[in-house]
Amino acid sequence: MQSFDLIVIGTGSAGKTVAEAARQAGKTVAIIDKLPFGGTCSQRGCDPKKVLVGAAEIIARSEQLVGKGIKAKASINWSDLIQFKKTFTESVPERTEKQFGEEGITAFHGAATFLSANTVRVGDDELQAEHIVIATGQRPKPLDIPGEDLLTNSTEFMELTELPKNIVMIGGGYIAFEFAHIAACAGAKVTILHQGKRPLEGFDADLVKLLVKAMEAIGIKIVLEASVTQIKGKAGNLKVEYKQKDITHSTSTQLAVHGAGRIADVAELALEKAGVDLNKKGVTVNKYLQSVSNPAVYVCGDASDKGLPLTPLASYEGKIVAENMLKGNKQTYVADPVPSAVFTIPTLTSVGLTEEQAREQGRNIKVMFQETMDWYTSRRINEKFTAFKTLVDAETDQLVGAHILGSGSDELINLFTLAMKHGISAKELGNTLFAYPTHGSDLSSMLPD
Repeated sequence: MQSFDLIVIGTGSAGKTVAEAARQAGKTVAIIDKLPFGGTCSQRGCDPKKVLVGAAEIIARSEQLVGKGIKAKASINWSDLIQFKKTFTESVPERTEKQFGEEGITAFHGAATFLSANTVRVGDDELQAEHIVIATGQRPKPLDIPGEDLLTNSTEFMELTELPKNIVMIGGGYIAFEFAHIAACAGAKVTILHQGKRPLEGFDADLVKLLVKAMEAIGIKIVLEASVTQIKGKAGNLKVEYKQKDITHSTSTQLAVHGAGRIADVAELALEKAGVDLNKKGVTVNKYLQSVSNPAVYVCGDASDKGLPLTPLASYEGKIVAENMLKGNKQTYVADPVPSAVFTIPTLTSVGLTEEQAREQGRNIKVMFQETMDWYTSRRINEKFTAFKTLVDAETDQLVGAHILGSGSDELINLFTLAMKHGISAKELGNTLFAYPTHGSDLSSMLPD
């Protein structure tokens, strides 16, 4: 039995933040991961995905400007693109483990399993610690349908050496929509099957509706209220069966990608042996991000039942957990506005409340909603599907929500977030001068007088 002050399970941005903070405070730290060190975002998620999106953006931009100064649409060489992506991901595990070694953090490879409230086993090693942090992230949600093993997950999609010509995306969230755009821009025929009445349910309904039009315009087929019931066939020749209003349909495809939700990756941990409670969202934690049933255990990142699965939040939660372990439970999760983006083409971004949420709360709000295809920033690149919606409290003039569809929205949403966090009124924000012509200079036209 090896003893440490702290054991961290997971080496992504949440776990890494806790481990390094504890080590800097002089604590002995062990860190464990069953996957290559470095976490999801840097290797299997946001970072490599955005590399692929960057290529797709070039395709879309060139196509928009054919006949307007550009002679021909660009094309993607998929194998070259994947090799370029690997230049960002391949060095991450070795670099991460080397950094841990230099910092004096003891690394263990393998799946961790709890033996008791404060002990775990990894391989042949048994470890104990005063505190244990779960930062294991999420994994694809089991669909519990026949043929599920024939599905390709998001990690595998980004490792494909060749892109099939026909692809089905199962789900209506970030993964399905982003990968659909990447694949379509690379020349694939893409169908999205989503069991809900509308996709991207956490985003503004009006902007999602316009995004769907943009996707359909480039040939992506979106089928709603389609519950997938089984996958048949063999790799490269699949049949996806789904039900719509009790009627069974099927579609043939070369590749079916799982994008239908994720759950906390804790199945192998044997949480019951540690007395750690779990609900459908993840490990149940209190306001200090501490297990409600085992005070020796803290949870940060996507594995807990708090917050959203966003990388900035994982690092933020890691800092909270480290502070509470080292100095006692004082720091709590402060629900500051956190922007999110779907890196489709055009990009869809959001911060704060949606109009539906504001209405449900009974807020007295001023709402501005406008399609902006005729604005200069859209016209100069011939972008056909752009819009915004802003929500301002009618009594305080404070922004309560902002939603943008269009290129540059992933940066513009940060300005709205800054204003919301620091209480800058809509009038003050609208009177701020930004460089022209930029997306920021459009901001004053997105706010009520």
